[in-house]
Amino acid sequence: MSDTVVAGTDDDVLIEILASRTQEQIKEIIKVYKKEFGSKLEKDICGDTSGHYQRLLVILLQGSREDGVDEGKIEKDAKDLYAAGEGKFGTDEDKFISILGNRSIEHLKKVSVQVFDAYRKICGSDIEDSIKGETTGNLENLLIAVVKCVRSVPAFFAEALYNSMRRAGTDDDTLMRIMISRSEVDMLDIRANFKKMYGASLYTTIQEDTTGDYQKALLYLCGGND
Repeated sequence: MSDTVVAGTDDDVLIEILASRTQEQIKEIIKVYKKEFGSKLEKDICGDTSGHYQRLLVILLQGSREDGVDEGKIEKDAKDLYAAGEGKFGTDEDKFISILGNRSIEHLKKVSVQVFDAYRKICGSDIEDSIKGETTGNLENLLIAVVKCVRSVPAFFAEALYNSMRRAGTDDDTLMRIMISRSEVDMLDIRANFKKMYGASLYTTIQEDTTGDYQKALLYLCGGND
């Protein structure tokens, strides 16, 4: 099946939330979704998505990641990812999904540098570049988001905020969603990453891109200049 969706699905929001939230947070989201809308989130996602993209969304939604850290899987994970993409004609999407969707966050975070460095040594490119070269569409975007969140959730949101303001026209939905949802979670870390990545403070960037009471509210959520 192709990785398509029914018109109306906001894939950017699905990808952002399921790639960045902890398993505990996702479980709470499922409960609230059921209470608010009287429907199961997994059922609704399956009704609006398909293919490998749907499979990875469901894996992330079900919170079926393994427990703990397995040091013995570091090199094997890198070789398997290489074999699934750069090392073969055609792409084994299932292998990408299996490793990036099922390994514990602790495993991926602790050994991410080693896994991705090992991958770079084996195939001569970053795993993000390989994903972009071997997959397309929503599956590509979701896999890239998972990798970025493994590396750093605050950096993932710093990049999303920058893109929401520095492209043609402001993406107010993304800007508001991230500022509100992360203001009491990791905003200081997002601000630090934003400054490091783009050489400007998030506070100043918001000032330059917004006006009025809307701007004041965003600046309040930002919490200060850097």
